[in-house]
Amino acid sequence: MAKKEKINVRVITLAVHVVILLYLPIALDAQPLQPVRIHYGGGGDWYGNKTTWMNILNKARNDLGLQTTKRETAAKILDADFVQYPMAYIAGHGNIVFSEEEAAALRLYLESGGFLWADDDYGMDKSFRREMKKVFPELNFVELPFSHPIYHVYYQFNNGLPKVHEHAGGPPKGLGLIFEGRLVCFYSFNTDISDGCEDAQIHNDPPEVRRSALKMAVNILLYALLN
Repeated sequence: MAKKEKINVRVITLAVHVVILLYLPIALDAQPLQPVRIHYGGGGDWYGNKTTWMNILNKARNDLGLQTTKRETAAKILDADFVQYPMAYIAGHGNIVFSEEEAAALRLYLESGGFLWADDDYGMDKSFRREMKKVFPELNFVELPFSHPIYHVYYQFNNGLPKVHEHAGGPPKGLGLIFEGRLVCFYSFNTDISDGCEDAQIHNDPPEVRRSALKMAVNILLYALLN
């Protein structure tokens, strides 16, 4: 990258930080930010990673000054209040199943401005991809380039997703579903960002790994709000 381009990137990043720090807390002040964890069928452990969101939201409050709740909520896709949350989260190790009605409702939620972060805990990949084909049969997951804004919206991840746990080995992949030019689902695969964000004693991840996971999670949260 040329020197002029590097300067432009720094200027753009600084401008984004100013907008985030000055305006986003004001916009969210009336209603504290809260993500929704999807309570899905199929027998998978949708309820895992119990401390993940407490730590992500705490970091967002401390580092960015965002007005947030202390933790996420949980809801089924067809629950009446599901659509009120700007960001949905799905994770687990086991089977995921959406009914046809849930798939249609999730599609409408995402088409209408909602955002889904899916984090593979190692074991949900096959069923998650299958069920998302119900939601967007015409779309395929694509690997996002390291230049994508989700890696740079606040913290800088020049090499894409940080690696937290080995799982299948090899590098992690940040995958996305893009509908009409907009990223509506971000799928962090082969790393386990959620585990990295849990309380330190749960997985005994090295401090630098845990810091990277929390920063990446805040980036995803922030991207969901600004996208």
